[in-house]
Amino acid sequence: MARFTVDSSLLNLAGEPFLFTVVGKTDDELTPHPHSHPRGQLFGSNLGVLTVGVEEAVWIVPAIHAVWLPPRHVHWGRSHGNFDGWSVYIAEAHCADLPASPRTIRTTGLLREAVRRSSTWPIATLTAAQRRIAMVICDEIRSLPSDAFGLPMPVSEGLARIARSLIADPSDDRGLEAWARWNGMGARTLSRRFVAETGFTFTAWRQRARLLRALEMLAAGLPVTTIALDLGFSTSSAFIALFRQTFGETPAVYRRRL
Repeated sequence: MARFTVDSSLLNLAGEPFLFTVVGKTDDELTPHPHSHPRGQLFGSNLGVLTVGVEEAVWIVPAIHAVWLPPRHVHWGRSHGNFDGWSVYIAEAHCADLPASPRTIRTTGLLREAVRRSSTWPIATLTAAQRRIAMVICDEIRSLPSDAFGLPMPVSEGLARIARSLIADPSDDRGLEAWARWNGMGARTLSRRFVAETGFTFTAWRQRARLLRALEMLAAGLPVTTIALDLGFSTSSAFIALFRQTFGETPAVYRRRL
């Protein structure tokens, strides 16, 4: 499959269309460099997890969420494994009443269907019917509450390498000492620096990474027991207890709300 790219000239279109959507897949990880563009951007993945960085924060974004970026906001993104995703670009003049700061939002069926429909349009002046669908997308961006699923990434490259490995394979059950050896440092140093750079202990950070992957797996309809075992939990009850402690509800209730 072709690498997911966007012609930079499209992001600088004057006048119409005020909104267009790009979809794409790649057999490689997507690792764009920090950049910005004059259009607002709503983007997400259909499969997998994205790491998205802005000046204010770094987020781990499961497939059931999307990221809104106002125009000219510096950001970068990384996929973990093959990328299958989408981006909606909105002209700056139409972003005045949209959120002024970056945020993550939980996608709705209405938003997903409107984005899917807009991805079939040619990049041209929108018809009246297309404009109505485009305004639905803007309304969803404007009205959906921010749903923070942040997982602070370590700053130093060594710890970031460990974090990326855990995101790629949350079930990896190597302990702190093993990860420290893998990174060429002492366990106490790793433990101390992980808290200093993320605000989480190593164990709490790994649990959070597993839970974020669990959200995606729940949306895909996988059984709770399968999710628990695939993510390295000893029992499904241990997974359910941690999920309830973190999100305030059981995985089954969360799935029903989806």
